[in-house]
Amino acid sequence: IFLSFSTGTSWGTFAILVPIAIAMFPSADNMQMMIIAVSAVLSGAVCGDHVSPISDTTVMSSAGAQSNHVTTQMQYAAVVAVVSAVGFLLAGFVHVWWIVLGVSLILLLAVLTVLRKVAK
Repeated sequence: IFLSFSTGTSWGTFAILVPIAIAMFPSADNMQMMIIAVSAVLSGAVCGDHVSPISDTTVMSSAGAQSNHVTTQMQYAAVVAVVSAVGFLLAGFVHVWWIVLGVSLILLLAVLTVLRKVAK
């Protein structure tokens, strides 16, 4: 998150961190954890890009919608980032990506349902 937030680009973060994440798992013995590590890099890079004040896509979409990106995109990205962080912590224990994906999806839907009820 911090690299893409600082640079304003998710693609640059992909180019730097995906090879590092893949190199951490050189053998085919631990493919599940490699998938989870690459997923963490990709999701963190996109989240950092969405909340970065210097990201070209963030600035352009906020300007096009005539809104302040801090009051719009930041809250959406924060909810997903927190749920994703819980999912990646769970992945460290479970080591099976599809179980973590299902649990994270259910958790995200539960959080959004609670937020919807609180907002009313």
